[in-house]
Amino acid sequence: MNTTRHWPQRAFILSRALSRAFSDTPSPTFPLKHVTRSNFESALVELRSHVRAADFVAIDMEMTGVTSAPWRESFEFDRFDIRYLKVKDSAEKFAVLQFGVCPFRWDSLKQSFIAHPHNFFVFARQEIPLDRTSYEFLCQTTSMDFLAKYQFDFNACIHEGISYLSRGQEDEARKRLISPKGDQLTHPSHNLRETTDLPLVRVADVLFTERMKKRLGEWRDDLLQNRVGGPQEEKVPDDLNQQFRTVFFKMRPALSLDGFTSHQLSLIRMEEVKTDHQRRAEMKINAAVGFRHVIDLLSSENKLIVGHNCILDIAHVHSKFLAPLPSTAEEFVSCVNKYFPSIIDTKILLNADYTLQRKMKRSSTSLSSAFSLLCPEIAHGFTRNVLSYEPCVKVEVHVDEMRSSNWNSGAKHEAGYDAFMTGCVFAQACSHLGIDFQLHSPSENLTQNEKLQKHMNLLYLSWINGDIIDLRTGNRSAELSGSNMIRKPYRKILFKNILLLWGFPSKLKPSMIRDCICKTLGPTSVICTYGIDQTAVFVQFSKAELVSDFLNLKETLEQSNDAISHLHPLSQLLEGGNTHAASYETYKEICASPISKVLFADQAEAVGIKWKTELLPSDKEESHDNTRSHLESAMDSPQAVEKSKSRNTEDVVNDSSNKRFCDDIIDSFLKVEKIRRTTNL
Repeated sequence: MNTTRHWPQRAFILSRALSRAFSDTPSPTFPLKHVTRSNFESALVELRSHVRAADFVAIDMEMTGVTSAPWRESFEFDRFDIRYLKVKDSAEKFAVLQFGVCPFRWDSLKQSFIAHPHNFFVFARQEIPLDRTSYEFLCQTTSMDFLAKYQFDFNACIHEGISYLSRGQEDEARKRLISPKGDQLTHPSHNLRETTDLPLVRVADVLFTERMKKRLGEWRDDLLQNRVGGPQEEKVPDDLNQQFRTVFFKMRPALSLDGFTSHQLSLIRMEEVKTDHQRRAEMKINAAVGFRHVIDLLSSENKLIVGHNCILDIAHVHSKFLAPLPSTAEEFVSCVNKYFPSIIDTKILLNADYTLQRKMKRSSTSLSSAFSLLCPEIAHGFTRNVLSYEPCVKVEVHVDEMRSSNWNSGAKHEAGYDAFMTGCVFAQACSHLGIDFQLHSPSENLTQNEKLQKHMNLLYLSWINGDIIDLRTGNRSAELSGSNMIRKPYRKILFKNILLLWGFPSKLKPSMIRDCICKTLGPTSVICTYGIDQTAVFVQFSKAELVSDFLNLKETLEQSNDAISHLHPLSQLLEGGNTHAASYETYKEICASPISKVLFADQAEAVGIKWKTELLPSDKEESHDNTRSHLESAMDSPQAVEKSKSRNTEDVVNDSSNKRFCDDIIDSFLKVEKIRRTTNL
């Protein structure tokens, strides 16, 4: 009865639900071409035609991690060359799991870009035995968890991922191919190696080999001529008839050799076997090159390469597919510029225009945020309101035979989709910079566009403080004008004024370390302290000479074992005997090491500089003597401190707090001496 009474209402609700379902049919999922080992060859042929016709190609990658240790993250106190070393470390230690490649071509008839997003699964494995070591890489748990959150298919990556050889590895493989043991690339058989390694040294062997080549060629030609009627009886002398007999093996004609010595059989086989093995080795090497064929394609076509905050992507390309990363940024960019002379970082473009800066508000310069803000029609699949005044560059996606301009965005953080988003952001940013694609002709090369030239080959080496690297020179480039309108100002860092301190007692915090040093060198001696991790800090002094003063004073106190040393304000910092200090150059030495310990203090010990105390270039002995005389004069008179030549900081010496500190030392010394005398009595 109740069911009957409520039926009209339920029917109405059902009717509305069905109506909404048909009127608001969800857009299809994003069309993305996934490429694995099984379809790589055909996809490469297709990609080659798309890249050749493209105006630009957007790329993106998914990796197994970013930083191998917390202290290897990008810090405000990292110098330009050290920022590169941290990027280098990341690219060397982590693997690329997905590589997104998306060519964009402007269609003047449709007045839109045609995008072809490809999502390559990549997994390095040993396809040919270059050496006996297997590939190794690190996995950062946060990165792997992040990929899993977005349903990354790890099984497809590991089992079906496309392997690769770098250019250097390919060269090594080809050298082995032409070496005496080159056939090991395809066949490890000892007997076969003996055959292919057999030298021709006797004239009789050479003549016999040539005669057999001619005989085998005649046999093959005869088979081809008599294919229809079948093999015919050969008109040859009886002795050769006995030695060469045509037989069938697995329904195919074959040649049976009788009456030859083992040496003669080896000579007969040698040339043919060598040729066959070289052919198979060539095929195996070409197959093992794998995904690097895509990198070679992008390089050879000389297209504009577009990435988002892509310095790490480019470093991975260099490390995985070109050659091991060099130790300096200058060498790195020289190689990159050789293979990819035109690169655009969309993050540079987003900060090159004041209107874009205000729109992005700096906190939203991530790729997904930029895509949603600049490309709402593409990102969300709706038609822009007629009242909107902002232009929107149209993009249509082609994957195989499917074409679409309406879809659901759900493939974020798959490299192919991220490459597509990067290309869309680039197109919209170009529109804001005044590039009108409606006037763009197929013959026009974007790499020569005047409005893009000043932004080309500039990458953010660090987004934290706006460090930009110029890929043409390897030098640091000033941040683009206008970007400082929104970016918060950072303090000026003088690296010669910085002390590296590590291994101190765990109870000490950066603020406590600052207090210890200020009690010794004066309240204005330290500008700031910056924590690297719980085991290390940077101390920025007000003057460069204070770095040497501190290092020498520390060394003096550690060599002394008297009451003064134990009562010194630095004793709290030096407690335990594991506190070490050095100038900023030691920090570079530690960062350049391939070792990665979790804690910085452990890293320094592993690198082998646990007991190293490095001074700035100066007369070490003179500085050391001046520091010692300063310490000794403190026992006699606080005024004598002012005469210390090693410090040359009268404002610190004359400070009243410093005089009180000297008085405290003398009082403490007198008390200790009184106790000692009383005890002796």
